[in-house]
Amino acid sequence: MTTRVFRNARLLTMDPALGDVEHGDLIVEGDRILEVGTGLQAPAGAEIVDATDRIILPGFVDTHRHMWQGVLRGIAPGHTFERYMENILGDFGPAMTPRDLYTGNLLSARAALASGITTIQDISNIQDSPAHTDALVAALQESGIRAVFAYGKSFPDILAHGTVLPDDTRRVRAELLADTGALVTMALVAEGGSDADERANAALARELEVPVARHFSSRLSAAHLRDIDALRPGTTFIHGNGLGAEELAVIADSGGSISISPAIEMIMGHGYPMVAPALARPNLPVSLSVDVEVTVAGDMFTQMRAAYQAGRHAQHADGSRSGVTVRDILRMATLDGARGLALADRTGSLTPGKQADILVLRADRPDVTPVHDPYSTVVLQMDRSHIDTVMVAGHDHIRAGRAVADSSGLLRDAARTARRLGEANISAA
Repeated sequence: MTTRVFRNARLLTMDPALGDVEHGDLIVEGDRILEVGTGLQAPAGAEIVDATDRIILPGFVDTHRHMWQGVLRGIAPGHTFERYMENILGDFGPAMTPRDLYTGNLLSARAALASGITTIQDISNIQDSPAHTDALVAALQESGIRAVFAYGKSFPDILAHGTVLPDDTRRVRAELLADTGALVTMALVAEGGSDADERANAALARELEVPVARHFSSRLSAAHLRDIDALRPGTTFIHGNGLGAEELAVIADSGGSISISPAIEMIMGHGYPMVAPALARPNLPVSLSVDVEVTVAGDMFTQMRAAYQAGRHAQHADGSRSGVTVRDILRMATLDGARGLALADRTGSLTPGKQADILVLRADRPDVTPVHDPYSTVVLQMDRSHIDTVMVAGHDHIRAGRAVADSSGLLRDAARTARRLGEANISAA
């Protein structure tokens, strides 16, 4: 079992009981965080890492990303939400082969890891055949990222056959994702449908003992889902633009959470991000997510800055004196993301006993030094170039600023997919 001791770092544990540790030590043993503190004694044979001028925090948690679209990265900078549904989901989605989807998911996972995201919920709305599903899950498992594979129907399939999820979900749960302690676990994507469809999907989630994620806005009602017995505890409500206080209270009381994609919501026109009102609701985990790489970058630094800007602007507009803080934003990107995915028992903070999902950031460069407030530095000053180490369950994915995995073959596959789609005259124009 490998043991590593990080010495003399600035630790942002995100654990309220531990707080922040100046000149702190962090001991990782195997896949777990063993100890956090100052002046810790290194176990015999441990690797000692000088972490002076480093900020160490838990890896970021992205609670909503359509990862298969990694292979379409940057293709739709000007799409509205309606055009995205029509073009990306309606034109590109049906053209994707299982191999394309494997490439997209693995590409997105590698990009997430390279940007410090160690946990991700893949809102996989592209299950057009068992072969498609198997390829998507295999890519996540190969990547080594901690992931929730949220099984969802494709947009064309929903239009043709409704929102009830198919029987293949049972095979996936039993054969591919049976282990709830594994790095990759399962959820269901329940999109808004008839009351009968909603009840059927809620019953399926109960049967499979998996959580639910769903896209949501003020056009829909959590109270109605509750009243028809289709509101699953712990549901991830994605976006939530325009929800009022009563709806937020229903979500909080059900143990649910809100996942905000601030950059996409403002670019595509979903509505103003719910950062300020959601954070104001007690007992409601509020997290951040990338959503779609067809339009925005797949890193958490982009989302943190967009969320801070949106939250601060909203509170300037309504005259609020107490604004959203950088501590709020970093909590959204770490611990509250883990809470929203029901993974806070294993990740989201540097708590001894949790899995060693760790991000080490360099704070020794002219663009971030001096560090007066490490939360401000991480949220507002840093980017992917400051990443030194990314670790999932004690395994390095980035070390000394360089990727451990060789992605040359993956990049060739991505280029091949792009050429094939172009030759088929499938375009985002």
